[in-house]
Amino acid sequence: MPASGPRTSGAGRFGAGRFGAGRFGAGRFVAAAGVDDNYRWVVLANTTAAVFMSALDGSIVLIALPPIFRGIHLDPLAPGNVGYLLWMIMGYRLVQAVLVVALGRLGDLFGRVRIYNAGFAVFTLASILLSFDPFDAGRGALWLIGWRVLQAVGGSMLTANSAAILTDAFPAEQRGFALGINQVASLAGQFVGLVAGGVLAVLDWRAVFWVNVPVGVFGTVWAYRRLRETATPRGGPRRIDWWGNITFAVGLAAVLIAVTEGLQPYRGHAMGWTNPAVVGLLVGGVALLAAFVAVERRHPDPMFTLGLFRIRAFAAGNVAGLAVSVARGGLQFMLIIWLQGIWLPLHGYDYEDTPLWAGIYLLPLTVGILVAGPVCGFLSDRFGARGLASAGMAVFAGSFVGLMLLPVDFPYWAFALFIGLNGIGGGMFAAPNSSAIMGSVPAEQRGAASGMRATFQNSGTALSIGVFFSLMIAGLAATLPDALDGGLRAQGVPAGVAHDVAALPPVSSLFATVLGVNPVEHLLSAGGGLAAVPSANRATLTGREFFPELLAGPFHHGLVIVFAVAAVLGVLAGLASVLRGASVPSGATPARPAGPPAPGAPPVGVKIGRQSERIIEEAPDAHSGDDADGQRRPARGSDAGPGAESRPCSEGVGRPGRDS
Repeated sequence: MPASGPRTSGAGRFGAGRFGAGRFGAGRFVAAAGVDDNYRWVVLANTTAAVFMSALDGSIVLIALPPIFRGIHLDPLAPGNVGYLLWMIMGYRLVQAVLVVALGRLGDLFGRVRIYNAGFAVFTLASILLSFDPFDAGRGALWLIGWRVLQAVGGSMLTANSAAILTDAFPAEQRGFALGINQVASLAGQFVGLVAGGVLAVLDWRAVFWVNVPVGVFGTVWAYRRLRETATPRGGPRRIDWWGNITFAVGLAAVLIAVTEGLQPYRGHAMGWTNPAVVGLLVGGVALLAAFVAVERRHPDPMFTLGLFRIRAFAAGNVAGLAVSVARGGLQFMLIIWLQGIWLPLHGYDYEDTPLWAGIYLLPLTVGILVAGPVCGFLSDRFGARGLASAGMAVFAGSFVGLMLLPVDFPYWAFALFIGLNGIGGGMFAAPNSSAIMGSVPAEQRGAASGMRATFQNSGTALSIGVFFSLMIAGLAATLPDALDGGLRAQGVPAGVAHDVAALPPVSSLFATVLGVNPVEHLLSAGGGLAAVPSANRATLTGREFFPELLAGPFHHGLVIVFAVAAVLGVLAGLASVLRGASVPSGATPARPAGPPAPGAPPVGVKIGRQSERIIEEAPDAHSGDDADGQRRPARGSDAGPGAESRPCSEGVGRPGRDS
């Protein structure tokens, strides 16, 4: 159906009755052109491939790090090399956390499809360059880190705009299902990457980056040929919030860099939180983020629309999403260390094989997400988001309690059950929550809203890694050195050599397990310590069980703390989901009489900015107007007379007590 024209004053859900002549007025976007079913599925397929590829690349390198480090001849346990390892893991997530809001906002201003398509091309180019690393050792690692940063820029352009493009293309009654597929692809990509990294790295470490190239080339060409703007930016001034972008990017980057650097040893301390540079980055980053809030409150066209947090469904959904990201972000790493560093070696697996098998044994988590996500996205279109998201968080939190109660050398069926429940709970939450967030904002804010949602998710993941590893390292630092020193001397290792090996920073011990390296064998062989050990004891020291048995007690103590914190965060996310407001299915709208309000009845307004007429208010005709596909939709179940039209509640803004 042809577009019904621009959304202007008094026309539809987002007219001047709801958005004044300032930020949201003057029709930043015209109504979507007719969108047929075939185009919707093209959008869903392309964006799902994009977010899956981007998410997969965030984790595929984690499992492939052992062959990557061997391929560039970098000793992971040599002094100073832990930094390369941390930045290979954290750099990608840090860049995504910093850029997604700005890129989502640019999509609102200049076209979401335009930014998205460019992201596909950038991501693919970076993948090609990563596979052609010509250097060794430190320079080889810097090459990989640098192009991973560019790859993360492309991934940010994709993830910042994919949800907004989907929301533009799908009507409200199908949006939960579509966003559910998209969200599940993102979550599944993180865990499929673990298996894919292990399989591909066996062939060649460069294959880890080659795998993206065919998908990227095809997806880029397909996107440029088939995708189009369905919510077209109108002409007029396009003001970029430069100071907002700068203060946010530098401030958040400073905080996340501090978190990354804080995990590294500093002057005899197990971690670097006393490093003046780390403290300075934290203080400076927080100060810049405070300045960012002040800038956004005064800018006429802000990057981060703070007024959206006046919408209960948007605010509660993002708070819940942040809590889940913090709870889940470090889970992946803790489970990998648990499997690779302790459980698999104790069950007869060689250290070199543990990365691949860890990915395989984590498959129940992926399956849980894949099963629950699309189903609950579909159900949220019919029954609303609150019940599903809240129930999902109950399952999610309960799974952490179950994991917390498992012994270090657990029966696998119990481990598989609890991580499967964790995936199911996360899948039950992710799709309804994303649908509720994206459906609660006006069309012209979907790019920014998608970027804000992704920022909370990526920042939570990065912070989670820092927080959980800090808790774990603090626990290991208190007990592991003495346990390791005593165990080595009991096996005949000279006291001086045993002391040197035991002085290995706990973070190095943890990452050695991620890299499939037996740190005791590695360090004793490199330092010549094995030559002084009685031959009868060498097999014990270099065997599969010696280091895992020493690590098990201290690690499990820290693991219980980590899982307890994650369970509490799951409960908090569940409470935030309950507080988002009463569930109203996406396709249903309560009956509402047509016509003007009672004489003298004022609209309910919410002030957003200080220097403009940026008002979100509930207009009398707030339930009428163009849907996301440009079609007018009558009220369902309404007894209003002819002409009474309804807009799905998922498009609502500023309606306390409702969600999608």
